[in-house]
Amino acid sequence: MQTVGVRELKNRLTHYLGEVKKGENVVVTDRGKPVAIMHRLDRIEEDAGLDERLAALAAQGFLTLPKAKAALPPFAPVRMKGEPVSETLIRDRR
Repeated sequence: MQTVGVRELKNRLTHYLGEVKKGENVVVTDRGKPVAIMHRLDRIEEDAGLDERLAALAAQGFLTLPKAKAALPPFAPVRMKGEPVSETLIRDRR
């Protein structure tokens, strides 16, 4: 298991990703305190979160992750003449 600071990781990210691909775990530290562990996606713990599990499934080819979050168009209420639709539904159900 290797230990690397944030600055060193940023400067040599490709190198450390290569180490992770080989199966090495990399502990990331911030000012000497561990903050994260980088490991291969085929080694997911049981308590892994949804994002980590989805990334592992994508790495295995079972699904494709979206490229970017799609924003929904703004909601525009529909205005109609006459009685409210809720009142019509209640009347029809009786």
